[in-house]
Amino acid sequence: MDISVVLGCSLGAVLGGVILASYKLGLLYQLFHKTERQSPRHGGESVADVLRAHGVKFVFTLVGGHISPILVACEKLGIRIVDTRHEATAVFAADAVARLSGPVFIEFPIDTLYPYHVVEKEFAPKNTPKGLMGKIIAWYLQNHLSNLFAGAWETCDLSPLPVHIPHATEDEVQRCVELVSRAKKPVILMGSQATLPPTPADDALESLGIPCFLGGMSRGMLGKNSPLHIRQNRRDALKEADLVLLAGTVCDFRLSYGRVLNRLSKIIAVNRDRSQLLKNSDMFWKPTVAIQGDAGSFLLRLSKALKGHRCPEEWPRSLKEGDAIKEKTERHLNPLSVLHRVDELLAEDSIIVADGGDFVGSAAYIMRPRGPIRWLDPGAFGTLGVGGGFALGAKLCRPESEVWIVYGDGSLGYSVAEFDTFTRHKTPVIALVGNDACWSQISREQVPMLGSNVACGLAFTDYHIVADGYGGKGYLIGREDESQLDDIFKKAQKECREGKAILLNVLIGKTSFREGSISV
Repeated sequence: MDISVVLGCSLGAVLGGVILASYKLGLLYQLFHKTERQSPRHGGESVADVLRAHGVKFVFTLVGGHISPILVACEKLGIRIVDTRHEATAVFAADAVARLSGPVFIEFPIDTLYPYHVVEKEFAPKNTPKGLMGKIIAWYLQNHLSNLFAGAWETCDLSPLPVHIPHATEDEVQRCVELVSRAKKPVILMGSQATLPPTPADDALESLGIPCFLGGMSRGMLGKNSPLHIRQNRRDALKEADLVLLAGTVCDFRLSYGRVLNRLSKIIAVNRDRSQLLKNSDMFWKPTVAIQGDAGSFLLRLSKALKGHRCPEEWPRSLKEGDAIKEKTERHLNPLSVLHRVDELLAEDSIIVADGGDFVGSAAYIMRPRGPIRWLDPGAFGTLGVGGGFALGAKLCRPESEVWIVYGDGSLGYSVAEFDTFTRHKTPVIALVGNDACWSQISREQVPMLGSNVACGLAFTDYHIVADGYGGKGYLIGREDESQLDDIFKKAQKECREGKAILLNVLIGKTSFREGSISV
C-alpha cells in the first residue's frame, strides 16, 4: 500500500478523533458561544424568565440556599414567592395551582444557578495541582465550568411547547351514538380527566340526560341539585345498567378492577392514556368501544350527535331515590349530620379540599361541590397530607372563593402547621376536622379481621388551640353544640371573609355509613 495513503488514513483518523474529542468536551461549542466570566448574572434569572413566559404566578418553596437564586429572581419579576412550613406542602400547593390553572414543574442543577465567579470558587482546587494527572483534572473541571456557562445569556425562545391532545375519530363517535341511542339504562362514570382543558364536559352532561356518578375533580360538574347526579349505590346501578360510559374513569381497585361491571352491558371507555384506557381489560371486563382521546370533547361531540335524544326519565329518577340515607351515632356529633349542615351553607363559589380517610369518604358522598374543579382530592391512592397545600394553592388562584379543607383528625397532623402559612400570606381558609380520635378507615377492617385496634387509636386532641397558636382562630364543637351548628359555621364563614384562617375541631361519633369501604 502506498505510504501516502497510509499516512493520509492515519492523519484522517487522528483528525477525526480530535474533532470527536473536541465535540464531547464542548470545545467546539465554546468556539461559537461565549462564556462571560465577569457577568454577575445567574441561572436563577433564566429560570424566572421561563416561568414568567409560561404564565406562572406563584412559586411555592421551603427556602434553602440551593434555590435562593430562583426565589430572588422570581421576586424581581413579580412572581409571588409563597414559603411553607413543610416542603411537601409546597408540592401539594403547586399541584392545586396546576389543576386550577395549568402545570409547570422544574428541576435544576445547583451548579448553574449561581454566578460564574461563585461556582468557580467551588470548582477550583484547594491547592495548586501537582503532576500531570492533577493538571489534567484541573483543566477538565475548568472546561466543564466553561461549558455550563457558554452562551448562557444568549437570547432564546422561551414560549411554551405545543401540547398534543388525542381525540376520538368520527367513526368512533358514530358507533357510540348508535350504542347510546339504543340503551334503556345507560350510566356515565366521570373521572377527573373529564375536567381537563380545552373542553370540560359539563355542558354535554345535561344535554345527554344520562345519570352520572362523578369522581375526583369531576364532582360538582352537575352543580348542587342536578337530578342526573347520583351519589349512592353505584355497584347496584352498574349491575342493572345496559350501557356504561367510562369517561376518564379507570378500572382499577376503585371499580374492583372492572369486576363490578355487568358482563352483559355495553362498555364505552374513553381515556387520553392508552394504558389507563385498557387497564385490566380482558381479565375482568372488556370494552365494546375503547377510544384513546379526550373525554370532555368526546362527550360534547356525542351530545351534539344525539341532540333531542334523552334516556328514559324513570331510570335516573329511580337511581336518585337511593340517595336519601340517614345514619345515627350514639356519642358525639353525627358526622353525616355535620357534613349535611356544612353542605347546605357552602357558598356558591366555594372550593372543597379533601384530606383524610373515613370522614372524607363520607364527605365525598354528602357534600355537593357547586361546580367543576371545586373538589380537590389526592386521587386514586388517597395520599394523606394534601390539605394545607391544596388549600393554599386554591386560595391563591381563587382569592374570592371560600376554601374549605375537610380533614380527618389523622391527616390533619400532616399540615396543621400551615395555619402559620395561611396567616403570614393572608390566605384565610376554613378547616373542618372530623375528630373521632381514630384512624377509622383502617380500624374498621383491622378490628373485626385481626381483633386488635393497635396503632389506630388517637386522642380527642385540642387542635383548635394549635390553630390559635399559629395566628388562626379555632373552635371546639361537641354534641352540646348540635343546636347551634349553623350559627357556628356562619360565624366561621364571616371571620374567614374578614381574614382569619379558621379551624373547626368537631368531635364526632361512629356510624356504619362507610362499612365495606376499601382501606389500603
